[in-house]
Amino acid sequence: MAKIIGGLTSSHIPAVGNAIENNLQQEPYWKRFFDGYEPAKEWLKKAAPDVVIVVYNDHGLNFFLDKVPTFALGCADIYENADEGWGLKPQAPFPGDAELSWHIAESLVEQEFDICTCQEMLVDHGFVNPLRALYGTLKEWPVKTIPLAVNVVQHPVPTAARCLKLGRALGKAIESYPEDTRVVIFGTGGMSHQLQGERAGLIDVDFDIECMDKIATEPEWFTQFSNSEIMRRTGTEGIETIMWLVMRGALQDDAKLIHKHYHAPISNTGAGVMVLENQY
Repeated sequence: MAKIIGGLTSSHIPAVGNAIENNLQQEPYWKRFFDGYEPAKEWLKKAAPDVVIVVYNDHGLNFFLDKVPTFALGCADIYENADEGWGLKPQAPFPGDAELSWHIAESLVEQEFDICTCQEMLVDHGFVNPLRALYGTLKEWPVKTIPLAVNVVQHPVPTAARCLKLGRALGKAIESYPEDTRVVIFGTGGMSHQLQGERAGLIDVDFDIECMDKIATEPEWFTQFSNSEIMRRTGTEGIETIMWLVMRGALQDDAKLIHKHYHAPISNTGAGVMVLENQY
């Protein structure tokens, strides 16, 4: 049977890819941000997953504002990287696991999640940068990957409660897969940031840190906030943090916190890294 080993959280800001490409990780501006990933990288190496499911949001590469599914699952054997900005060259293609993807899709529909299934899917920085930050830049990726896109761009967007429920359904779907497969789930995006308007540059450090603590130990706490309340506290793009709840919902209730790191500001964003491990 498939087993969920654990989950990680990561920023997916575009500037991360540019910093990696230009070897800026140890520059003063970036050092503390990237140093926070080192324990997560070590854990991931030991966990040795077969598949990484990346929960992220598409930035107009597959879905523009005229057609945006609430939840979309990649069901392909390979995912090409495109549209990274900064003049960066595309990364090596990411291998998929179509068999597991279709199993997840069927299970989610049975659990009353009407998922959009994508037999072709391009992946942008939201998917790519967490993988680069945690695995490095590689010509061949050591794991299979599955993109799970959540709409946090075009309103109405799903609530924190709905994302937590999706995570729980995702966990059931994975653990009902009959093949021996080790799975790790990345919850990406966040934390507090706003990129435009009078509040551009908003970062609420105290709320970010409280969110990290509560998502690790009491994820239902985050579901008390409406989307409007979350954006009031964290900025319009801070709503991305609800995607962490998809990862958290898929894990055991008593998943162990292995590592936690927060840094702000980085590219006008509060950035949190966590590692949670299931206890078998």
